[in-house]
Amino acid sequence: MQVDIKTSDIRPIRQTFSHVARRLGDKPASRYQEATLDMQPTANFHYRPLWQPEYALYDQRRTAIRMTDWYAFKDPRQYYYGTYTMARARQQEAAEKQLEFVEKRGLLAAVDEGTRALLLEAVVPLRHYEWGANMNNCYITGYGWGAAVTQATMFATMDRLGLAQIISRIGLAIDGGDGSSLAHAKQQWLQAQHWQGVRRLIENLFVTKDWFEVFIGQNLVLDGLLQPLMFRRIEAALNPHTGNALSLATSFINEWIDDTSRWVDATVKTAAEAAAALKPLAGSFASLLFTLGIVGTGLLAVPVLAGSTAYAITEAVGQPEGLGRSVGRARVFYGVIAAAMLLGLGMDFVGLDPVRALYFAAILNGLAAPPLIPGYVLTRV
Repeated sequence: MQVDIKTSDIRPIRQTFSHVARRLGDKPASRYQEATLDMQPTANFHYRPLWQPEYALYDQRRTAIRMTDWYAFKDPRQYYYGTYTMARARQQEAAEKQLEFVEKRGLLAAVDEGTRALLLEAVVPLRHYEWGANMNNCYITGYGWGAAVTQATMFATMDRLGLAQIISRIGLAIDGGDGSSLAHAKQQWLQAQHWQGVRRLIENLFVTKDWFEVFIGQNLVLDGLLQPLMFRRIEAALNPHTGNALSLATSFINEWIDDTSRWVDATVKTAAEAAAALKPLAGSFASLLFTLGIVGTGLLAVPVLAGSTAYAITEAVGQPEGLGRSVGRARVFYGVIAAAMLLGLGMDFVGLDPVRALYFAAILNGLAAPPLIPGYVLTRV
């Protein structure tokens, strides 16, 4: 018996899916393109919901933005479900090791009272901010148009729950796991004056109907103002008092900010470049929301950045301290905050570059830390 072995060259009838070929031609496409382009339902599920009979379930009229092509939006990260889950799994593995390191050694539980108070009043309440951001991105995902947008906001929705969990673990690391820090953070979010501006903006977005307006308000304005303040500036101010434990605990959050801002910036840039795309929102909404965001985050920054100095000085001289005390019961504490604010205002009038000032302040912190750490350790023995 004779066996003949032959090879055949089998060529595919087409190189990609038909919905992609209609846009790009019959050529190989990336997984991101296959999972994104023209995936928005248009022919099915088009009945009118009873709660909003003026709209179809998926309806381009739910935003004032008008785009000739909703798939002009691109995610520079090229995230579809596969790449997104693999990227986050790697980041989560690294973040988990760092959080365990902080928790097992009790690094945040051992901080001084002033630093502890600032963490509880300025950092842990952010878990409620992240929950609000989760709800806003969920709304965009539900009512937005075009998978190029809603796919990425779905990922952002899940991410914000992850950030809230990390911040909650920071609180539990501070209180030793008894949960008192989380209860305190809830009261701060609901009652503390320095949080009410941000809380008001978040809750106003809960009832905003235009989903692209919610996108701008949450992912560009609020996140663009609040996250660099809380996880860059305030973290840098508190790190000398936490032995860099706060940086370890929030490393994933800082990576996430850099990663997500690329997508947000690209989305807004695409909308701005489209013919008159942002014109319906560029009037009173954009300027008013940005102004309110500046004021809200500014009110939050004042008691935290100036407060860190006030806590250190009043603790050193043995005076009453804390934002929970009245002015009459903590005169020195509030006096230091007022002096720090006036000093900051004065920098604007003498021409001092605040960026250079931050640079030299960081150098001084680095020089002061080595001799101070042994003294701090000896006082705890």
